[in-house]
Amino acid sequence: MQNNKQILIFQILSIIFTMILGTLLHFTYEWSNYNSFVASFSSINESTWEHMKLVFFPMFLTILFGYFYMFKVSPNFLCSKVLGIIVSMSFITIFFYTYTGIIGTNFAILDIGSFFVAVLLGEFVAYNKMISDSSCNFLTFFIILIVLLLCFLIFTYYPPQLGYFCDPITGQFGITRRN
Repeated sequence: MQNNKQILIFQILSIIFTMILGTLLHFTYEWSNYNSFVASFSSINESTWEHMKLVFFPMFLTILFGYFYMFKVSPNFLCSKVLGIIVSMSFITIFFYTYTGIIGTNFAILDIGSFFVAVLLGEFVAYNKMISDSSCNFLTFFIILIVLLLCFLIFTYYPPQLGYFCDPITGQFGITRRN
């Protein structure tokens, strides 16, 4: 029972951290005067892909911060958190394309709200996985995490020419302003 309390406290702190940092990462590229290094972990345009960074990088940091402590509390820590990232990113993508497909346009309030819901949903899934008795393959989830990280880093500078990566405002892909 003590472990569940520790996990719950960590997850609540993860939610708060992810919501605050994710919100800030929407602006850090511009605030940095379009610094190429900052671009690697900040949203650089309004594409759906770039908005996934707002969830991925804060949740990735919670994995780094919590791994050595939380792995002792929950052997499922890594796979739980990676699963939470996948759920959060999937929710944002599915929600955005569903409601904009139905309505025909997007609304900032719904986009912002979906970010917060996605964080809550992802961390809830992660929490439930951490407290469960089920096990997972550490290596599989470690590889998934590294592949996601590499995709974010590479696609920032060399995005595929697909709609998911296109800035709907400018019609351009990737970094358009460079220092």
